[in-house]
Amino acid sequence: MRRFFTKHGLMVLSAAVAVMVILSLVTFFSNNTNALTNVVNVIASPFRSLSTSVSTWIDDQIRFASDYDALQAENQALREEIAALEEELRRARSDSEENATLRELLDLREQRRDFQLESARITEGDASNWASAVTLNVGTDYGVEIGDCVITAEGYLVGTITAAGSSWSTCTTLIDTQAAFGAKVFRTGEAAVAQGEFSRMGEGLLELQYLSGDSGVMVGDLIVTSGLGGYYPSDLVIGYVREIMTDDDGLAQYAVLEPAADLEALRQVFVVKDFTIVE
Repeated sequence: MRRFFTKHGLMVLSAAVAVMVILSLVTFFSNNTNALTNVVNVIASPFRSLSTSVSTWIDDQIRFASDYDALQAENQALREEIAALEEELRRARSDSEENATLRELLDLREQRRDFQLESARITEGDASNWASAVTLNVGTDYGVEIGDCVITAEGYLVGTITAAGSSWSTCTTLIDTQAAFGAKVFRTGEAAVAQGEFSRMGEGLLELQYLSGDSGVMVGDLIVTSGLGGYYPSDLVIGYVREIMTDDDGLAQYAVLEPAADLEALRQVFVVKDFTIVE
């Protein structure tokens, strides 16, 4: 409303003054002569109509300005309410995702009660043709040590801790050339070694080495950790056989493995700080 009178105030004032002057003149002449009454009324009629129109227009503008200000206030209140609802929805989604992760962790702990786990978030990744590692937001202050296994909530192997500070640690993933794990073919129980291979790192793959010459391994076979030697827990899922190859001398076979863990999409993992060997 204040903006309306700032913009149109001078015009409204001028019109009002003009109408008042004309009405004053008409009143003066009408009071002093009866002969001119009819003429005066004829002349005054349009101006009276103009006065009424101006008053009506001013009232309409005042009502419009008041309604406009009320609508603005109402729209602002609605925008604030929508923003609050959107924030509540975001929090609900975040809580839902966290609960899902906790349920997965709970299931894992129920299945593997021999694990002592530390939840960790990945803060940085270092993947190239030369190395594959991630940085975690937990370290020695949390009981994390070099050599500990890192897994997903589903029990998929991610790698091992190769460096640790008080509040951080480095997990070298299972496709890195430094990685090697005692493994077995879940279907047959055949023992082998799963290890990173330089030529496979760029594809996100690793190899299953030291298979016997008459190995019954097949494409699609599930490969898990063997637990031999007690360094790592048994039955952690390493991945699946993607291709079966033969050495250049034709005497030994090896398999190309695709990790079960989606290393590029990982955000949260779990460090196995301690475990009981299951015979």
